[in-house]
Amino acid sequence: MVRAGQSSERAALIYQHSNRQRQREIANALDGKVREEREAETRKRQAQSPSGTERAREQ
Repeated sequence: MVRAGQSSERAALIYQHSNRQRQREIANALDGKVREEREAETRKRQAQSPSGTERAREQ
C-alpha cells in the first residue's frame, strides 16, 4: 500500500492505484504545511527571545 492507516480495504486500494503525479501533489501540500508551521514557530520564538545581534541593535 502507498499509505498506512486507511479505514477500509477499499480506501487502501484507492490509494494504491493513485498515480505518481497525485502522490507528488499530496507530498508537496504536506511539505508546505510543515514548512509554514515551522516558520511560524521560528517567528514566535524570535519575537519572545531576540538574538544577540537584535539586542545590540536595540541599544
